[in-house]
Amino acid sequence: MDPECWDRLVTLHARVENDLSRALQRAHHLGLSEYRALCHLATAADGELRMQELADRLGLNQSSVSRLVARLEADGLTRRDLCANDRRGVYSVITDTGRARQTESAPTYREALTRSLAAAATEPDLAQLVGALTGTARV
Repeated sequence: MDPECWDRLVTLHARVENDLSRALQRAHHLGLSEYRALCHLATAADGELRMQELADRLGLNQSSVSRLVARLEADGLTRRDLCANDRRGVYSVITDTGRARQTESAPTYREALTRSLAAAATEPDLAQLVGALTGTARV
């Protein structure tokens, strides 16, 4: 891969993540990782995932996901549950409040993503990359 292309991708990713984070925090007092955790839990069977599976899906280590889940629990958005088959296994389970918060914040996420990519598409260094990601690349 071309290192310059990779650098543009990293730049685009950082800008979009920053925009998403600010929008979610401002409108819903929710961090980006918290939002993504709620999304994964909301779409999981029975609204629950083992802590390690949630960590894997978020790209976090066990310690980081434990702190993340603790914040979600403190806000009443998730709760922990023990695995019935393996008492050592711990699940994070989305609550009704967590589902509601994820549902209400999803439009903010989508709108911020759309705005951020549209802004990046106006920059010559990023336009082609954004086009490839959104399917709007011009040949």
